[in-house]
Amino acid sequence: MGHPKPYHHGNLQEALLQSAIRLIAEVGPTAFTLREVARQAGVSHNAPYRHFHDKDALLAAVATQGYGELTDAMLEAASRASNVLDRLKQAGLAYVSFALRRPEHFTVMFDAPFSRQTHPEAADAAERAFSVLVSLVKSCLEKKLMSGNLPDLALLAWSMVHGIAKLAITGRLPYRSKAEILKFAEFVIDESLPVNRRKKVRSRHAHA
Repeated sequence: MGHPKPYHHGNLQEALLQSAIRLIAEVGPTAFTLREVARQAGVSHNAPYRHFHDKDALLAAVATQGYGELTDAMLEAASRASNVLDRLKQAGLAYVSFALRRPEHFTVMFDAPFSRQTHPEAADAAERAFSVLVSLVKSCLEKKLMSGNLPDLALLAWSMVHGIAKLAITGRLPYRSKAEILKFAEFVIDESLPVNRRKKVRSRHAHA
């Protein structure tokens, strides 16, 4: 007879999260079970219920963890830039870089079917991440570097980097290395920044 698996673990919650992330990498966010998560973590099949009452709660915890890391990454990247447009650009590149670094988290954050109403901690973490982009766009508006509606411009910024990130982690871009993908992301952002567009218009008029 084999030894029974332990119920306790030195850091059970983190071990279960890491097991879930490994399984998500293998089978996606919908095909695994809490029993399989427990098996991978080397604990009894009842152990996950100490922290997560069901699979949705575990997915929400993965998403919350991901949003927290994304928020930190964008803030840290933005803090290294010297002007508001560069801060927005660097935060956008950090968004894409996060998706490449944490594709399982990214998939759960945006594709997993858990309820945001039932798990408001994930919704709150998502709102904090989005507020970073909103704040950076607002700074550009205040400096008269952009014009328009703040919510629409923030959604535009999000849609742009999210689209690149999603295409990248699903293998839909013709680039394979992280450096190539980030170079493309930088090109897209640079082409979309209003200051660059104004410079191009002036350049065309100067050569007309």
